Amino acid sequence: MTRLGINIDHVATLRNARGEIHPDPYKAALNVMKYGADSITIHLREDRRHIKDFDLKKITKNKKIPVNLEMAANFQMLKIALKYKPNFVCIVPEKRREITTEGGLDLKKNYKKIKKIIEILNKNMIRTSLFINPSIRDIRISKKTKCGCVELHTGKLSNLIKKKKYYKKELLKIKNSTVYANKIGLEVHAGHGMDYKTTKVLSKIKGISEFNIGHFIIGESIFVGIKKVVSNVKKLIKR
Repeated sequence: MTRLGINIDHVATLRNARGEIHPDPYKAALNVMKYGADSITIHLREDRRHIKDFDLKKITKNKKIPVNLEMAANFQMLKIALKYKPNFVCIVPEKRREITTEGGLDLKKNYKKIKKIIEILNKNMIRTSLFINPSIRDIRISKKTKCGCVELHTGKLSNLIKKKKYYKKELLKIKNSTVYANKIGLEVHAGHGMDYKTTKVLSKIKGISEFNIGHFIIGESIFVGIKKVVSNVKKLIKR
């Protein structure tokens, strides 16, 4: 069964816009789990623009919530991960000026540091994944780091579909990357920029074990409710 991870960062974005305590990401985590999510994702950015340390503490304290922590590849964030012990860690690229994650990790440039971080997380029984572009080269490098999973960046595909442009070439990259990653023993996840249309397209690729979707689910829930949106996405990925 294909899993659904829901990123609740933008519940925190809405809360922080007023500098108050509502809406509470912890409550969002409880609700999305109740309505069918298999895990929740939170990205503790270095600038703390949405999720804060106290959110991470509160959410990871509830052991009934499987938590996927997205974090930059640095040892300060590693220290925080080891303190709060999320179930999973996904290492992502991070730039302070970006609005959202703009692409996959530069594995060639940061290989030694990422490999060391993965080694430490593995020793602490935290499942690891790397957020990468859909390329055979990056999958090969990922395998060498000893990570357990790769999450393929679907942002380019999503943008092409939304703009009604030709997307089959990008889709083939994701498909080929999935096949190769599975072949060499890596679990494959997919995420970034996904909505109903892109989820429907990607759900046809065999070998993707998990979809991680956040902004669309939180945004669409304003209009139809989070229970309905989670249910709709679950139906699309069911196979």
